[in-house]
Amino acid sequence: MRTFRLHAIISIALFFAPVVLAAEADRKYEVEVLPRVEIPMRDGTILRGQMQRPTEGGPFPVLLFRTPYGAAPSFKALPRAGYIVITSDARGRYMSDGTFESYYRHQTHDAEDGYDSVQWCAKLPNSTGDVGTFGVSYNAFLQWRTAGARPPALRAMAAFSIPAHHTDLEGPGMIRPIRRLQWWYATIGSDLRKRAGRAGPQDQKASGEEYRRNYDKLMWTVPWSALPDPVFEDEKEAIFAYMREPMVDMWKLDEAAANAVVPNLNVCGWYDHCNSINLHQAITARGASETARRDSRLIVGPWAHHTLGHRKTGEFDFGANAAVDLDKLQIAWFDHFLKHRENGVLSGAPVRIFVMGRNEWRDEQVWPPERAKGVRMYLSGGGNANTPAGDGRLVERAPGEAGADHYTYDPKDPVPSLFEANGYAICAEQNRNRGRRDILVYQTGPLEKAMEVTGEPVFELYASSSAPDTDWIVKLVDVSPEDVARDISTGVMRARYRGGFDRERFLTPGEVVKYTIRMKATSNEFLAGHRIRVDVTSSDFPSYDRNHNTAANQNFDGELRVAEQTILHGGATASAIVLPVMSK
Repeated sequence: MRTFRLHAIISIALFFAPVVLAAEADRKYEVEVLPRVEIPMRDGTILRGQMQRPTEGGPFPVLLFRTPYGAAPSFKALPRAGYIVITSDARGRYMSDGTFESYYRHQTHDAEDGYDSVQWCAKLPNSTGDVGTFGVSYNAFLQWRTAGARPPALRAMAAFSIPAHHTDLEGPGMIRPIRRLQWWYATIGSDLRKRAGRAGPQDQKASGEEYRRNYDKLMWTVPWSALPDPVFEDEKEAIFAYMREPMVDMWKLDEAAANAVVPNLNVCGWYDHCNSINLHQAITARGASETARRDSRLIVGPWAHHTLGHRKTGEFDFGANAAVDLDKLQIAWFDHFLKHRENGVLSGAPVRIFVMGRNEWRDEQVWPPERAKGVRMYLSGGGNANTPAGDGRLVERAPGEAGADHYTYDPKDPVPSLFEANGYAICAEQNRNRGRRDILVYQTGPLEKAMEVTGEPVFELYASSSAPDTDWIVKLVDVSPEDVARDISTGVMRARYRGGFDRERFLTPGEVVKYTIRMKATSNEFLAGHRIRVDVTSSDFPSYDRNHNTAANQNFDGELRVAEQTILHGGATASAIVLPVMSK
């Protein structure tokens, strides 16, 4: 995860039209920067950061941005709109004192530090005493910790793009190495290295360059515990504790959401590995005040983690409608809750989603939409579903006769992930892997009429493996008449956790097991003439770590075995995908 500058794209007039007009009519203030402010914590630790504030007028509300990534003042639109903006380094990071406590730890000072920082902001000279928090990813994580502590001066938050559970981020008992290694080594490790006076690159740029030079060596290391110490620096103990029990959730941000008394503006994307829909569900269902439950808002676009608000994600352009000016959106949000302006931010529905394919925004009262009905589509074929050129079919009725397809999964030759050079998972043209025989492909014929799938698909898989543990990865894909294959939703399952995280359940080699794989939320209209496709495989590396196909803890054991995989369909073992289809 990383810090984002919220770029202005185009107006979100289609969503909050009266809000945008009001924001554009507001006075734009001249701004001054105070490069160093000190924020005392209750235990005597001093956190430091920077302040941006209007040069005249006031009093003004305060917006707080707490970050482990460096508190540079990069939010010019917010102070110009009449806010005092504090960007503060987290404990143990950059200018701040103390010891850094990453989100791998079960006990941290995050909640207390957030509480004390909010209350300090409320007492600033020329402050109205009303405080809001904002930020994306880890910065949003820190907001939820703060909100759960209920600082009295906090009035609203804008926590974007962070899931409720650590297992939502990584996958069920997995590690996502393409993001983790860079994050450990360069993004977090560089400042830890500098503070400890150790050898090696001591800023993110130099660390990133060294990481890229050593990419292949680091990425293909087995097991992960054999990575060199500079990857982990002072967080090695906490990260290794996670590696020993990768099913354990250190975050439990849904508990903070249930304790929150202020509303949240939540923005995330369908392709966002930090999709935060479940935190919106948590605060609207169980928030500790009426305003937290009633006034929180969710916006989900066709975005990845680093393309929030953009019209393009990966190789695909979703049109001008997809672009959202996140600065204006936040200003309007905080104007209502911190400046008490009736500007229309609450006049729309609580949920706003972008329907891909049709490329249009739509309001919903709840997520997932209640009018979506589960429609089963069954896997079928003659035993040769390997590659899109095979005989795998996706059909509306369960085949009466049982059938099976087979492939070999070799962790030394995993299916390569389709991602951008910076390592972010994105929507991608899936046919780049079309020659891989370790991907089974099942697809419909061209649709006679459009079908909208909005919600959380579920894949019911009957399968056997020669291994005591393995992975199952399924992708829902939209295939155009031009044979462009865009992934819509992904589901992953590590077999040993198929029954939950309370204990490991290993496979009996050759035994047929039913798996229920819950896939990522999506909204996509499969247009007439398009095909619905399901891809099934056992690896997606390095987006997800490779299953070693053994019963050992693969984070500490380097043995790799080949697994023979069998996918069953038809008869009593009718594998199927359950699509949430919107009724008209």
